[in-house]
Amino acid sequence: MRLLLDTHIALWAITDSPALSAEARRYILAPKNEVYVSAASIWEISIKHSLGRGNMPVSGSEAAGFFAQAGYLTLDISTDHAAFVEKLPALHADPFDRMLVAQALYEPMHLLTHDKIIAAYSDTVILV
Repeated sequence: MRLLLDTHIALWAITDSPALSAEARRYILAPKNEVYVSAASIWEISIKHSLGRGNMPVSGSEAAGFFAQAGYLTLDISTDHAAFVEKLPALHADPFDRMLVAQALYEPMHLLTHDKIIAAYSDTVILV
């Protein structure tokens, strides 16, 4: 299964946070799963870290390095992903989360999240 991690799940995984559920951990560590982190997450981390907001424990460049060390694959943002955002219903206002949903639906991939609003977009979103 191809999994796209939302930003919080990805950060919790690399920092071994107790906020990461056992179910999320099982998905991430399952040998048959390909685990991806979006460039949108690196962008979000970079912005929030540089502004001192969002309780970002690492910078975007540090996070990218940790994600690579963990063996996560990177999903770049394409023009198709960007255009697909306009097809999404207005369930969520956060532009980073909307991009993650668009990428997951467009590719297609399963999006792993803890956000109930994001989970409302599709049955391919896994709420953990």
